[in-house]
Amino acid sequence: MDRHNQPAGERERLPAETLSPLATRVDELLALYRYELTPAIDAINAAVAGYGGLFDPETSADEIRTAIDELVVSGPPPSQQGAATSDVAQVVLYVDGSAHSNGPAGAGAVIQADETPIARLGRPVGSRTNNNVAEYAALHLGLRALAARCDPETVEIRIDSMTVINHIWGNKESTVKATPYSTAITDHLSALPAHEWTHLADSDPNPADAQATVGADIAALGPG
Repeated sequence: MDRHNQPAGERERLPAETLSPLATRVDELLALYRYELTPAIDAINAAVAGYGGLFDPETSADEIRTAIDELVVSGPPPSQQGAATSDVAQVVLYVDGSAHSNGPAGAGAVIQADETPIARLGRPVGSRTNNNVAEYAALHLGLRALAARCDPETVEIRIDSMTVINHIWGNKESTVKATPYSTAITDHLSALPAHEWTHLADSDPNPADAQATVGADIAALGPG
């Protein structure tokens, strides 16, 4: 099947590590919403019967699946149907990965222009995935969205992972199994007209952190 004839969610969906069937289903819906976490979760919460929601302990796996099935059938929301490009010259891309102690990991990315967010993105990465892989997935998520939504003259990438920095921009060999993210990251970076990276200290604010944390929470859903 030609990629352009695939459903929108399949075209947008990014590679993931192992996820439970329930987390996988949520990830499929996130792809339909172009990984914009807030509207996707709001839609799930509205579709769940009663007063529960995606992260309510009282919400069953069946209720979540039913809500997601209804949303998938209805197709992408109007705000996500187009691929409008923001007309900005300079962009800042924040990325971050997050992994809970028992392995569920998520990725987050925030694209800003003039300190105004263009996109706030997040996704589950894997149910048993370390933080380093989540950092690669976050950079991949942000660069993929950047290529689809913006055509900037310059990009500043703000990231706190020295593992990724040394591997992508440095001369050190990485021992992290980064595939299938590393090749796509290199391809996206080579397509940018100009970019630089900034290492964020732990004390520096990173708006992508909250998105990654929610992504990790989604990765923890299941079994179901």
